[in-house]
Amino acid sequence: MKDLSIYFSPLDAVENPLAESLGEFIVCHDDSGFPEIDKPGIALIYVPEFRNGMQELHGETDDRFREYLYAYFPGNYWNFKIYDLGNLMPGDRVEDTYFALRQVLAELVKKSVIPLIVGGTQDLTYAMYQGYEELEQMINVLNIDSKLDLGDPELPVGKDAYVSKLLMHRPCYLFNLSVIGYQTPLVKSSEIDLFEKLFFDAVRLGEFKSDFKIAEPLLRNTDLLSIDLQSVKDSDFKGKYFSQPNGFDNQDICQIARYAGISDKLTSVGLFNLLPGNIAESAHAEIGQIIWYFIDGYSQRVGDFPIGTKKDYTRFTVFLDEINHDLIFYRSNRSERWWMEVPYPPKEGVKYERHHMVPCDKSQYTNALNGDVPNLWWKTYQKLG
Repeated sequence: MKDLSIYFSPLDAVENPLAESLGEFIVCHDDSGFPEIDKPGIALIYVPEFRNGMQELHGETDDRFREYLYAYFPGNYWNFKIYDLGNLMPGDRVEDTYFALRQVLAELVKKSVIPLIVGGTQDLTYAMYQGYEELEQMINVLNIDSKLDLGDPELPVGKDAYVSKLLMHRPCYLFNLSVIGYQTPLVKSSEIDLFEKLFFDAVRLGEFKSDFKIAEPLLRNTDLLSIDLQSVKDSDFKGKYFSQPNGFDNQDICQIARYAGISDKLTSVGLFNLLPGNIAESAHAEIGQIIWYFIDGYSQRVGDFPIGTKKDYTRFTVFLDEINHDLIFYRSNRSERWWMEVPYPPKEGVKYERHHMVPCDKSQYTNALNGDVPNLWWKTYQKLG
């Protein structure tokens, strides 16, 4: 494993932590040295990099969320390592910070350790994505955001303009992109049209509010989760740079974090746009709780399909006249979660039919019984072509 310590500055040692609190539980990078990353788990990283979105904040830090996180108590079954690697030091150029984060993510994922990145502007998502290039791994990205953050591919990457860089990056390792929580007044119709043409998933804030469970299958299909803290309404997240009148509330983000933690597929997560500037103590306490709920979800992973075997699942077959094809669904006998089988389009010279498994919910099976081709099936089939 590469020496990751060169990228980090240590933290002050936690003095007199509460008995049985996370302050006693977390393996911290302090004056005693950099942690030995010897077991799977979660690694907390703070990245105060703001130059591609909030240049005026360069050099500032605000990681009070650690005080709250360390004072919380671990949940049941937290029998894994939690590391706090300290603060990733910004480089001389933004590109240097990107490179460092890219290297750190790739090395941690190789070790089955989930990097949980806090701080910085959301363009750091692009650096995280580049880490998967090091792994040569196709991935799905999900953004929790009030906007789509496409931006102009001809312009530099920015905190609200980085998605186009993911799309244009070569080699391409992006299979699917999803956004949950976008607000129609903040999004151009041309951006929505592009998402539809690319068969990406975009869920409006109102749709999520009507049924928050809509997020679970999307999170179960995600490798990299990027959360924009500016998508939380300002009454729940107070600070100089947080002025969203409508948006997610704190409970919503904690629920999303828990779903993300439970997802067997997810291997990295970022909480971005924690912008220094009179951030309320309650906001830092909330970040601590978001992290707590993600960790608690991680503790409840069950190793569902496709990690498990099909014998642990109940199979359902629905024939649809419209596509002259059987739709195959699987329900886990352990978690009651659903998956849908999508075939690769036939190709000349390929003898055997291959399939791609997509997380779904029971409603897609019910719709198929009523003769409707699930939109998720159709979009996935198009991307596999």
